[in-house]
This record gives sequence, C-alpha cells and structure tokens, in this order.
Amino acid sequence: MYIDQTEEQRMILEMVRRLTEEKIEPRAAEIDESNDFPTDVKELFTEHGLLKMALPEEYGGIGADVSTIGMVLEEISKVSLTAAGLMMSIHLIIDLLFYAASYEQKKRFFTIISEGNKVGSITVTEPNAGSDLSSMRTRAVLKGDDYIINGTKCFISMGGAADLFAIFVYTAPERKLEGLSYFMVEKGAPGLSTGKIENPMGLRGGVSAEVVMEDLRVSKEDLLGHEGEGFKILVNCLNVERLWFASMALGISQGALDYAVQYAKERVQFGRPIAEFQGIQFMLADMAILIETGRSVTYTAASQIDQGIRDVSSISAIAKCFASDAAMKVTTDAVQILGGYGYMKDYPVERMMRDAKATQIAAGTNQIQRVLIARSLLGK
Repeated sequence: MYIDQTEEQRMILEMVRRLTEEKIEPRAAEIDESNDFPTDVKELFTEHGLLKMALPEEYGGIGADVSTIGMVLEEISKVSLTAAGLMMSIHLIIDLLFYAASYEQKKRFFTIISEGNKVGSITVTEPNAGSDLSSMRTRAVLKGDDYIINGTKCFISMGGAADLFAIFVYTAPERKLEGLSYFMVEKGAPGLSTGKIENPMGLRGGVSAEVVMEDLRVSKEDLLGHEGEGFKILVNCLNVERLWFASMALGISQGALDYAVQYAKERVQFGRPIAEFQGIQFMLADMAILIETGRSVTYTAASQIDQGIRDVSSISAIAKCFASDAAMKVTTDAVQILGGYGYMKDYPVERMMRDAKATQIAAGTNQIQRVLIARSLLGK
C-alpha cells in the first residue's frame, strides 16, 4: 500500500490482518455459500473493539478517522466483503450522528454503540425509489410529540441484523427534496419489522432485507437535525459511504491480485510458470496500476474529510466509481488468469468477482456517480 500511515494505523492494520487471516478467511466461502449472517465475525469484531473504533475515547472508542476506518475496511475486504460491510454499517451510523445529531442524541446513541456489539443500517432505497429519491413513499406524520411512520424499504444492507436504523422519510412530500428527514430508531420498536431477506449474487451474508414500518411511532427526540434537513444529511453520509465502499473495492482488488500473483507463480504450463509469460505479466501490472491509482484518489478524498472538509461530493464520487470499476476489471482478470479454476467456487476469485459487482451498485450506481461528477464540472 503506497499510502502514508501513522504508527497507530500500522499497529491497527497488523492486528486486523492477523484476525482476517486466522479467523475470517477460513469462513469466507461458507458465509458466501450459506448467505447466513456471520454471528461469529460480529463476536470477533466485538471482542477486539472494531465496532466502535470511531467513537470518542470517553465512549470506549479510539476516535478513528475516516481514513483509518477505510484502511481497516480495505484490509478486511481482501478476504471478505461481507465482514467489512458488517463493520462499515455501524460506522456509517456513527458518522451520521457526528454530523447531524444533537449533544443529547450523541450521548444517548453513542452510549448504546459503546457496548461494542451493534450493527447499523442506513435505510433509503424503496421498491420504486432507488436513485430517484422523489419517488419515495415512506411518510412520517407528526401527531402530538411523536411521528407516525409508514412505508417499506428494500435491499437494505444489514437490514436483517441491525440494532440501529437510520430511516429516511418524507415529512413534507409537497416540498420535494426539501421535505426529507432522518430518524434514528432502535431495533424492536413497535411497528418496525424485517421483511424478505434477499438472496443476492454477491455480498452474501450481509442480510440485505426489506425494512417495514407500519404505524411506527417515533419520538420527536429521534429526529436528526430538523425537518427538511434529511437530504443534506444524506449527501454528507453518502460522501463517507462512497469512500468506504471505494476502500472495500480496493480490498477486493488487492485480494484478487495477491491470489492471482501466487497462482501465476505456481501454475506451470508449457514447462514453466505462467508468471513468466509476458501476457500474464501485463495483466498483473495493469491490475496493480488500477489498484494504486484508486487507492491514491480514495485516501486523498478521505483525508480531506478528516481535515474538516465535508464538500467532497465530486471526488468521493470519482473515488467510488473508479475503485469499484477497477475491482470489477481486476477480479475478472484474476478469474481469467486462473482459467477454468478461476470459474470454480473452490477458488476465492469467483466470489471476489461477484462481490466486486456489488460495489458498482451500492451507495449509488456508477452511472449516478458520473452524473454527479459531470454536474460538478458544469457548475450545477
């Protein structure tokens, strides 16, 4: 990794690398095959404090910044995108709270998260509203001191295992995007339930699910920010989410490259290792070029957020788009280098290729990322 790291970051990554190699890598194929939520991975992360890293020290965290979390997600993604997604889920909630919550809300929810065993879920997508937020049908109506929420979200990552849900709704639909709001809701709230658990192509075990709200009663105290600030909050949350998905895409790519390099050294054809053939060497070199280029833009953007610059929509879109497109290319080439073996589930590059596809779609499709980049260029 050609990115400057602090001594603390190097120590953290070494610990994470050991955990992933010893505990997660042996489970990765089984998690993918079963599509079951990896409770043992959650317990492992809990034991080592990985589900509260970004919390302030007074809440048991280490105050890890966006760059550090990204590096950890990249390391975990080398062996399991699902495990990385589990960790990212609660840190998206933490970032959301840092940005939008009041002092009282931070104290309340940070205390819950400080237990170190919580999973989070950001609920935005609906059956008729993916990139088009104006088509969202989930509504929150104020009655007295409570909001009554009704609606259904779909394809919600960690939706079947989350302890905290950040729910994106319309409180004033007539105002369009200015009528969107965000609420934080705990698992078990009456009227909040999980519907269908999806059976996805990749990112399996992430319990992507429907999240259903039927007369869900939420206190005004659980509204993040003010009514109508939901879109602004979402944009800031997405900037971080896109960078972390870029980090995870880089991890998939690096894992695939590492495996392909080792295979190419050992696989003998025509009397010599295939790594000696220039055609294979060029493929490996191109894979490395894509990874290091993506890594540079991703952590440049992350460092800007760490310096207090939140207006990074364009560069975060560039990072997510480039890194995830690179992951698709790198993993596809890794499958090609392994030939027939690469196409078999006995080898991890097949899973990596399917997981790479998820990074091109999650946190906004790469077509939407290109729209955002173009609008920035055009001053819109």
